Amino acid sequence: MTPAELEELAAGAVRLAVAQGATGAECTAVEGDEFSATVRMREVESVKEAGSRGAGLRILVGQRTGSSYTSDLSAGGVRQMVRAALDGAAVTTEDPQAGLPDQDQLGSLAGDLRLYSADVATLEAGAKIRQAAAAEEAALARDPRIVNSEGASFDTNLARRAFANSLGFRGSYESSSCSLSAVPVAREGASMERDYWFTLGRGYQDLEPAAEVGRIAAERALRRLNARKAPTQKAPVVFEPRVARTLLGHIFEAVHGEAVYRRASFLAGKLGEKIAAGHVTVIDDGTLAGLFGSSPFDDEGVPSRRTVVIEGGVLTSYLLNSYTARKLGLKTTGNASRGITGNAGVGHGNLFFTAGREAPAEIIASVRNGFYVTELLGFGVNIVTGDYSRGAAGLWIENGELAYPVSGVTIAGNLGRMLMEIEKIGSDLEFRRGSVAAPTLLIHEMTVSGHG
Repeated sequence: MTPAELEELAAGAVRLAVAQGATGAECTAVEGDEFSATVRMREVESVKEAGSRGAGLRILVGQRTGSSYTSDLSAGGVRQMVRAALDGAAVTTEDPQAGLPDQDQLGSLAGDLRLYSADVATLEAGAKIRQAAAAEEAALARDPRIVNSEGASFDTNLARRAFANSLGFRGSYESSSCSLSAVPVAREGASMERDYWFTLGRGYQDLEPAAEVGRIAAERALRRLNARKAPTQKAPVVFEPRVARTLLGHIFEAVHGEAVYRRASFLAGKLGEKIAAGHVTVIDDGTLAGLFGSSPFDDEGVPSRRTVVIEGGVLTSYLLNSYTARKLGLKTTGNASRGITGNAGVGHGNLFFTAGREAPAEIIASVRNGFYVTELLGFGVNIVTGDYSRGAAGLWIENGELAYPVSGVTIAGNLGRMLMEIEKIGSDLEFRRGSVAAPTLLIHEMTVSGHG
């Protein structure tokens, strides 16, 4: 189906639901095609290709809600979906905050957000496999100590999405993505380590060269060989960009509308307060062309927008859909997100720390004794209290230089204090790895638990 055909299907389901007694309705319809090829040790290990389609309907009868979904997009399948949603609403309890967005909040961004690149659709399977093979070969050829591989993969995705509701909104768009990754294994004596690198783009032309992906993955694995534990101590911690992104994930959890109204966040009730260092600014922006968190409208039909979450260290906004906004007495920030069924949750657009002025090398050089973190393990983060404790690996910094690899340690602190103690922010912000982006970050002090 074309996006326009999906849009008409969604609008038709909404009309049918209203005709059968719904006081409000919204429908999402999606269709997609996925491809994945993996090469391991110079042999094609797997090739997968799949298509999917479906529609989800959410209806209101007064302040009762019901929802259903179907993968049968025929007229009969849509009728059955409508009937199931109405039956669901009949047995649910009323929710005084249930409802669609206000009419004046609906809309769609004009202009081309460059979410679709035709070269992904025309790229042949053989070319995708060759790209995966080239990335793995570059990793294996980098150094004799690269002795194995967990594989290299090339993936593509083509998607079409439409949304309509009973307030008259209807819209659709299509998107594309492709990615290339490599996971080599290095060995020296009894030490064996793995690491990875990947590149992601809306179009094939956006990807880093396969040889570059393989080379970087190999170098990252090699630098982890013969790792040791650092002595237990309090020390400065530098998060490389790949790891710094996880801090944004925790910030998102803490400003998520549902966590805030449930008081399940250490940032609940802190709008307008200073919660981070003065040079820290965090932005959520769903309007940036070509990026992975961008879309013309959210999953309630509200236009995507730029929301400053933290400005100069001050918490300026939560991220909200219509429901959580009503719970908090605020306005939606255009962050509704859902699959194809059920109530909309809260998602983010392109979420990022704004860049600083110092190069990563300058930040490392400023640390006399500290930990440069390149990987985090485990999930020891409590969003209610902010308590933070995760396994970590990386490189120890001595006299401003990366001295030796470290693994098997734990870094611990509290998110509230960590945000206040971000001393330096790197200039290396880039949006090539997904919808969450961060530069290098230096945190003044954390507890590093190793030996002794």
